[in-house]
Amino acid sequence: MPPIIDAHSHVGDILYPDGGRIIEHKGIRKKLIFDPISIWQMSLNRNYGMGTLPYRLFLRWIIRAEQERNFTATRENARKSMNATGITSSVCLPLPPHVSFSDVKQASEKDPGLIPFTGVDFTHMEQLEIQFAEEIKQGAKGLKLHPIIQKVPFTDERMLRAVRSFMRFDLPILFHAGISNYYTGKEKKHNIPEYGTIKEARALVSAYPGAKFIVGHAGMYDVKEVIRLLGGYNHIWVDTSLQSPESIRDLIDVFGEDKVLFGSDWPFGSRQAGLKAVKVACSCNPKLERKILYENAAQLLKLH
Repeated sequence: MPPIIDAHSHVGDILYPDGGRIIEHKGIRKKLIFDPISIWQMSLNRNYGMGTLPYRLFLRWIIRAEQERNFTATRENARKSMNATGITSSVCLPLPPHVSFSDVKQASEKDPGLIPFTGVDFTHMEQLEIQFAEEIKQGAKGLKLHPIIQKVPFTDERMLRAVRSFMRFDLPILFHAGISNYYTGKEKKHNIPEYGTIKEARALVSAYPGAKFIVGHAGMYDVKEVIRLLGGYNHIWVDTSLQSPESIRDLIDVFGEDKVLFGSDWPFGSRQAGLKAVKVACSCNPKLERKILYENAAQLLKLH
C-alpha cells in the first residue's frame, strides 16, 4: 500500500484549557447527537453552490458537533482512524495554551506515525527563538497558528514576530484560514471568527515571501477567496481538509500539483471523506494522487 501523509490533524482538546490531558484516555467515543458535519462529509464536503448558507443555518448544531468531535481527539482514536484509512503518518497540530508541543511530542513518542508541529503561547513569547530551536531539535516539523481561537490577528506584531522567528528554520507555517466559530453562548468570547479572513491572511503572506506557508483548509468556505487573493504567491501550499473534489481540482489548477497537500482536520473532519475527495479530484491519475497524498508533504516537511 502506498504511503499517505495527513497534513492536518489534531490530538488533544484544542478548545479548552489543559487539553493535553485527554490524549491518553481510552475508549472515548463521540456522543450520539445531531451532527450536520457527518451529512456534509457523506457528500464529500460539497455544498452544491449554496456557499455559507448551510453553515449559517446549522451553526449552533455544527458548533456542538465540533466540540463533541474535539473531545474524541485521543491518541488511541487517532491511530484507529489512521489504520482504518491506510494513512501512514499524520501531522498533529498543537494549539497553545490548550495543547502544547510537549503534548503532541509525547504522543508522537508513543506512536511514531504522529508528526508533531509546534505552536506559540502568545502570552509567553520571551524565549520564542530559543523555544523554536529546541523544539525543532526534538522533532517539530512545522508551526501552527490559529488567529481565531488564539485571538491574535494576522497583522498583530506578535503574529509577525512568530513568523519571523520560525521562518529561518525553512519549515512550513500552517495557519488556520477561513471564518469559523467554535463556541456558543457565554463562551463566544473565547474566539474571534473575523480574524480568519483571507484578506488579513494575505497581508501576512505578503509580508514574508521567504516563509513557507500552508493555508489551512484552503480557507474552508472561503476557498474561492483563497484562490482569488492568494493564488499568485509561490511560497504558499494549501491543504485539502474540508474541501470538495471540485474545489480540490480548482486548487490544483491554481496553485499547482506540487503545492496541494492532503489533510483531513481529524477529528473535526473525516479522514475517509477527505481521502475520497482527493481521489475523485485526481480522476484516476496515480502520479498526481501520490503527490497530493504523500510526496508534496514529505518534501515540505523534510521527511525523506
